[in-house]
Amino acid sequence: MAGSATTVMRSMVGRSLRLVAGRPWFGICLLLLLALVVLGPMLNVFLWAFTRNWAYPSLLPTVWSIEFWDDTFARADILEGFIASVWISLIVTGLSAVICLPAAYAFARMQFPGRTFLLLSFLATNAFPRFGLYITIAVIFFRLRLIGTVPGVVLIQLVNTLLFMIWIPTAAFQGVDRALEEAALDVGASPLRVFLQVTLPLVAPALAAALLLTFIGTFYETQGALLVGVPEVRTLPVVMIRLINNQVIVQYGAILSVALWVPSLLLLIFAQRVLRGNTIASGFGV
Repeated sequence: MAGSATTVMRSMVGRSLRLVAGRPWFGICLLLLLALVVLGPMLNVFLWAFTRNWAYPSLLPTVWSIEFWDDTFARADILEGFIASVWISLIVTGLSAVICLPAAYAFARMQFPGRTFLLLSFLATNAFPRFGLYITIAVIFFRLRLIGTVPGVVLIQLVNTLLFMIWIPTAAFQGVDRALEEAALDVGASPLRVFLQVTLPLVAPALAAALLLTFIGTFYETQGALLVGVPEVRTLPVVMIRLINNQVIVQYGAILSVALWVPSLLLLIFAQRVLRGNTIASGFGV
């Protein structure tokens, strides 16, 4: 009898949940909850960037102001951190392109033993707990006297570029119609000319998206730059952490976040329009 009662109860609960889930208002509530969770922190940062005072329990700032904007961008450490971040990001992106793009072409056009294993190994660097990986690398860099140097920061940030700079270009090269290349070869074009005038223009949007994603990821990378770069190399994210920890002025971090969010959003929108949803999977050949 107890078992039958439990079965009936479960059936009634399941039927009730299905009825509730089928209501339009249920989907709207879930959408509002998702928007609150995702957009709430972003809205909070945006409001703090234009606030002088915001006291609990007010839902909105009690005193609006832009006075902290001048103070933020007048700081010498922020300007130095921005310049350091830009230069390091450019160096890392350039080195990653030189190292990874030929490898991506080989993965796309050649079949060799261990190809799948190597592709998965690049993915594993992003699946492995990043902080533990950085600590291990930092110990090695300490022995090599790379701690507190730009080369050390560049090398550790190259680890973050492997997924974008290997898998996305590999998928792009695999997507090129070989018939176009063969037609160019048939009319007398050299392999180099075919690559420059046929293959490269076709994959250029995907390569540009990979480069942009690599630059953005390097610019905002914090853990590796903090472990390896201190005390001499201070990128902008490291400076932001120190500002918040030392002075507890929320506006500094909020203003920098808003100022850097706009160009990053534009670059990510461009990358999203170029890349297909299955680009990473295509790099694996599935």
